[in-house]
Amino acid sequence: MELYWQASRVGIRLILKDDDQIVELGAVRETPRGFDAFAKTFGYEPGRADKGMTSLDEARSFVESFTPWDLYVADSHLEVESKIRPIENS
Repeated sequence: MELYWQASRVGIRLILKDDDQIVELGAVRETPRGFDAFAKTFGYEPGRADKGMTSLDEARSFVESFTPWDLYVADSHLEVESKIRPIENS
């Protein structure tokens, strides 16, 4: 099982990969006003999204603070890889 950030066309995505199953757990994108971030949830939780953060690291930490992988994994002793992986070509 892997937990990592991956570059995308519009920013970066937090990915949980287990064998062939890939789930997006959150994302960060850069805008003219800063960085927008969201962490995935199964319900309506507006507090899991924020706009205008000053840095990419702040936005990444915001998403990771919700531990969205807990929605999919019972044993949440996973660690997010620090390096951002490049865009995968399909």
